[in-house]
Amino acid sequence: MSILTSHYMRILQLHCDHIEYTPTKKEIKSAEDIADPQTTRLEELVVVFVAIEDGDDSSVAQNAISQIKSSMEKIGCKKLLLYPYAHLSSNLAKPSTAMSLLKEMEDGASELDVSHSPFGWTKSYKIQVKGHPLAESSKVVTKDSSGLKPDDEITSDALKGESKIRSYWKILSPDGTMTNIGDFDFSKHKKLEILAKYESAKIRKVDQPPPHVALMKKMGIADYEPASDSGNMRFYPNGRLIKSLIERYVTDRVKEYGGYEVETPIMYDSEHPSMVSYFNRFPARQYNIDSEGKKLFLRFAACFGQFLMANQYQLSYKTLPFKLYELTRYSFRREQSGELVGLRRLRAFTMPDCHAFCKDMKQAVDEIKIRFDLSQSVLRELGINETDYDMAIRFTEDFYNENKSAIEELVKKHGRPVLVEMWKEKFFYFVLKWEFNFIDGLGKASALSTDQIDVENGKRYGIDFVDENNMKQNPIILHNSPSGAIERIIYALLEKAAKDSYEGRKPQFPLWLSPTQVRIIPLKEEFNEFTETLADKISTHDVRVDIDDRNESIGKRIREAEKEWIRYILVIGDKEANSQNLSIRDRQTGDVREISFDDFIKEIDEQTKGKPFTGLNLPKHLSKRPNLMV
Repeated sequence: MSILTSHYMRILQLHCDHIEYTPTKKEIKSAEDIADPQTTRLEELVVVFVAIEDGDDSSVAQNAISQIKSSMEKIGCKKLLLYPYAHLSSNLAKPSTAMSLLKEMEDGASELDVSHSPFGWTKSYKIQVKGHPLAESSKVVTKDSSGLKPDDEITSDALKGESKIRSYWKILSPDGTMTNIGDFDFSKHKKLEILAKYESAKIRKVDQPPPHVALMKKMGIADYEPASDSGNMRFYPNGRLIKSLIERYVTDRVKEYGGYEVETPIMYDSEHPSMVSYFNRFPARQYNIDSEGKKLFLRFAACFGQFLMANQYQLSYKTLPFKLYELTRYSFRREQSGELVGLRRLRAFTMPDCHAFCKDMKQAVDEIKIRFDLSQSVLRELGINETDYDMAIRFTEDFYNENKSAIEELVKKHGRPVLVEMWKEKFFYFVLKWEFNFIDGLGKASALSTDQIDVENGKRYGIDFVDENNMKQNPIILHNSPSGAIERIIYALLEKAAKDSYEGRKPQFPLWLSPTQVRIIPLKEEFNEFTETLADKISTHDVRVDIDDRNESIGKRIREAEKEWIRYILVIGDKEANSQNLSIRDRQTGDVREISFDDFIKEIDEQTKGKPFTGLNLPKHLSKRPNLMV
């Protein structure tokens, strides 16, 4: 066994309006010589406080300056001050070593306006740090250990290299203004600020469970499955009902749009020629399986199944865009264990995946606008409004320069500033990707809807079509999920409900997703027959209605219906059994009101119109239901 000794350099990096410092006295004998110590003032710069530790060497210094330059590039700043700062560590390198490495860092940033404050001096200083999401960060820099693996996990080249991509972070406003992230005023866009910090930091680890985790258990929706791998969930009857309705709704909308539904395998040969190159272009961790000499992996998306299928079609430019769609139950990604939490990030998830095969970039850009509108509409109808999410858009610099107006049109459709990640060169198989990100109460961002413009996989998978000149061409492929993972939609709805509860509003599912839409509570056994007849009459109108026939007090039964977020409660006593109208307790308004049967059904129809329906997924009578122990 060998022991790996890691050496660290500790850094505090600040993007500043200005810094002003004055050397006051030599702290050590080997301090730099300064002929005439004076106050220095620098403006619009990045200040990096550096503590060089015992054991640090040239590779650590090079790694550190590389990371510093990369982060400065993202915020569009070109002035750097290296500020030796012993207080970050109690294990400092010898002064001669520290000076040498500091000089090496400075030389490594020669393309910047770079300087350093005097080494070995006590200094007084004033500093003003900017208020944007990337203004403050701390790093512990080690030797580059990318060649070391804790196990034999097969990892794509794209995943390995994702952290090394050269990119710039900016904000694009609906009027077309592109602003460096450090110069943008986030005061009216707090969720966008959270998204910017979350995405640029790329820290996915969760330190505490978000509110939806307790709710998903309390409401009998889902729970962790200890007998499976982490990130593989169990869904109880209520959860399965909600999930199936969302699946059906999204599928119906994609088919209305023109997607043709297919089904493809969940595992593939990792040594199949088309898989090897695509696998290395997709930033995801896989589940791997050995079977009869084959190295298989569980799919992380429906892409390659649909691409292999599209390879079998004889396509003409007249048939494009041609759209294939699959609702994958499941797609698999071996997300890191510290990132897994509730329904927000899973290893097995249900993903609606629609690919459009387009004849050229113009058609692809036109089509992506249609799918953008579809995605906004699908989220809205699922109960997630435009104010619940913020948008990120990523593209290569070349694509942006060639398609500015199309990109700006998408931002106008969103109606608010969006986070931009611009790549200097194409690193993935796509040249543009946009996504809607839900921001939860813990400041974590989760992508919902997304679409990509893929310029590689038509050729990679041998998909071709005959163009107007009878020549074979490879299509451009769009990758759209109009909702994102179905589990993540439920997460977003539960997080919204938790926020409503915290702010004093009653949490509620959209009525069409409520496991029970109407509950009838007979006061006494003598009203059971009337209750049964009424329940049957209501259910014939595609309404999920159940009966609380338990031998409990009326108060307890009403309270429990409230805890289950049941919108309409009908208590049946003498008055109600002999009335032509219904007396309904409306959870949303808190009122008890009288309404005719027909008007009641009409009220429900107006809220569920255009949505799929399924019957109860538990016994109609609560006395027949087992208690769920969570």
